[in-house]
Amino acid sequence: MGKKVTKAIIPAAGLGTRFLPATKAMPKEMLPILNKPTIQYIVEEAVESGIEDIIIVTGKGKRAIEDHFDNNFELEDNLFKKEKYELLEEVRASSKVEIHYIRQKEAKGLGHAIWCARKFIGNEPFAVLLGDDIVQSKKPCLRQLIEQYDQSQASIIGVQQVPEEETHRYGIIDPSSKIGKRYRVKSFVEKPKKGTAPSSLAILGRYILTPEIFPFLGQHNIGKGGEIQLTDAIQQLNGIQNVFAYEFEGRRYDVGEMLGFIRTTMEFALENQKYGPEVEIMMTELLSNRKIMSYES
Repeated sequence: MGKKVTKAIIPAAGLGTRFLPATKAMPKEMLPILNKPTIQYIVEEAVESGIEDIIIVTGKGKRAIEDHFDNNFELEDNLFKKEKYELLEEVRASSKVEIHYIRQKEAKGLGHAIWCARKFIGNEPFAVLLGDDIVQSKKPCLRQLIEQYDQSQASIIGVQQVPEEETHRYGIIDPSSKIGKRYRVKSFVEKPKKGTAPSSLAILGRYILTPEIFPFLGQHNIGKGGEIQLTDAIQQLNGIQNVFAYEFEGRRYDVGEMLGFIRTTMEFALENQKYGPEVEIMMTELLSNRKIMSYES
């Protein structure tokens, strides 16, 4: 019986330049989808998947993340006295998780951020969840990957199909064979040039990795964009042990760029039991008004 996956790394050291000026003083991971910051969706998925310890890799100006997952006695006491018990439970939920923090002192890329957490992980398999991807599914996305790891005792990378014209935006796998939804992989390619992608199966922000990846990350090889790329280290790991890809079930939302963030907010608002019906009426009115204005002009 191999070791269980109980630890997870959530990298949150990026500068968030796509959301400036909002992210000049606020971490992009704290931008809310409705009333919940994006990073809380990621943490909740990890907890629901059975993760016991989480380390968030932060950078300069990310203190708000630590404050969010800490206790706020004054706020909680205020809500209790005003008998706002439902809201009190929602506030307390974010502070019930055991979370650790480490600072990535230099912005050297995703691979370097993962390497920074190596002492926390030790000699254990671990999960990585990227904050740019929120996944809604009956069974948490990370839980699906952990179950695959339990069967194979090998690294598992979460993938889904993306439009061919978007493959240059992602790490892409070159599969060699398939059993069910699990692929053997010949190679992992970081952001291939347009028209050169070996498939349309993109790596989408969820990983289970073995600790043998750390020596490759420790080489600090510079990849695409002048950064230390996690995908490059996974490709090296695949040379010494099997690294599988798994096409997970669920609806993936890209909240790492503006249009994806707007779409996610709209969909979550429409699905919300309390506000959904009114939001649908509002959207219909907005579209109707735009058509009238366009006709009049």
